[in-house]
Amino acid sequence: MTEAETGFFAALREAAGDDWRAYVEHPFVQGLGDGSLPEAAFRHYLVQDYLFLIQFARAYGLAAYKADTLAEIREASAGLKALVEVEMDLHRAYCADWGIAEDALEAVEADGATLAYTAYVLERGLAGDLLDLRVALAPCVVGYGEIGARLAGDPATRTGGNPYGPWIEMYTGDEYRALMRAEVEALDKLATRRGGSARFAQLAAT
Repeated sequence: MTEAETGFFAALREAAGDDWRAYVEHPFVQGLGDGSLPEAAFRHYLVQDYLFLIQFARAYGLAAYKADTLAEIREASAGLKALVEVEMDLHRAYCADWGIAEDALEAVEADGATLAYTAYVLERGLAGDLLDLRVALAPCVVGYGEIGARLAGDPATRTGGNPYGPWIEMYTGDEYRALMRAEVEALDKLATRRGGSARFAQLAAT
């Protein structure tokens, strides 16, 4: 059971069906849980996730532009500030623990999957409104929280000597769970204000 069991996001997730389950139960995720994921795959992910965060920050900038209220602008601004001044620093430090230097992060190009998702998120935000943008971002923000919760509750998850244990702890901790709850609540409020029920089929497709 997670914080995202009810409300608009839960309906979107239910509509996604097997696609959502394939995401949160992906072999990569299972490999994190039991520690069997090859280190090379995890290192590749860490670098690509850093590049994703840069585009994620741009998405929050776009969210401020798409906002209708000062409260929404403040929310987007706070998210952007947290990303560029806190989360990216933490990510660089975590990468350093894996022997990935900052200059290496800056030198690598985004791969096809990273480009495809980030370009799609920005396109949805540019073509639509703030609700379109936040729905496109939700699989990352809320999905990571669900992945963390699933791994924490899975008997197959290796708790001792798992090299990916700190990553799992990061997404099961109180700080991230609070972030996940806030995103679900914000999505529910946006859906109410911006006719989410009437647009459900299109948003579910996103």
